[in-house]
Amino acid sequence: MIASLRGTVLSVRENTCIVDVNGVGYAVNITPSHKRSLHVGNEYSFLTSLIVREDSMTLFGFENPESLELFELLLSVSGVGPRSALAVLAELSPADILTAVVNEDDTAFKKVSGVGPKTAKLIIVQLAGKLTALSHTDVVASAIPASSAITLSVVQALVGLGWNEKTARDAVESLDTSSASATTASVLKEALAALSRNR
Repeated sequence: MIASLRGTVLSVRENTCIVDVNGVGYAVNITPSHKRSLHVGNEYSFLTSLIVREDSMTLFGFENPESLELFELLLSVSGVGPRSALAVLAELSPADILTAVVNEDDTAFKKVSGVGPKTAKLIIVQLAGKLTALSHTDVVASAIPASSAITLSVVQALVGLGWNEKTARDAVESLDTSSASATTASVLKEALAALSRNR
């Protein structure tokens, strides 16, 4: 498994770049935004995911852990292959993806080339709740509405306390997390009270 590369970029093509690592050239698939940050002759580090098929071995490269994690989570969705997963990341930022999943907005994924309406809905359904850890990263935190960030944090806390994810999410979504006075602590307290009453 090739988990990362550090080397000199020899060339940049439409969707790939060639990275020289101690004399060995690796073809790395990247997004257009990643491509724009690269300059031939400079040294870069890539976090990578190696996809092995019967007839090929394909390397995908990312600038940060959030993008790599999202790529691998997208691969867990039925009907999403590595090319489609990379297309999603090319079209949407990690913050866009997280916000779309939290708000159950599948239209964000429908504009991605190769992702149809059915797959867009599957992405929403199958990624719901799997992205809570990303809500605390600098890459996405500033782009998430405060109410969504609170919801994610409280659901994560409740799951950590032993509640199943659907029950936790239902409890939190029944509360007002958008008021100016709402905090993670206050919403968690209300959610725990509501869950205790419903036992």
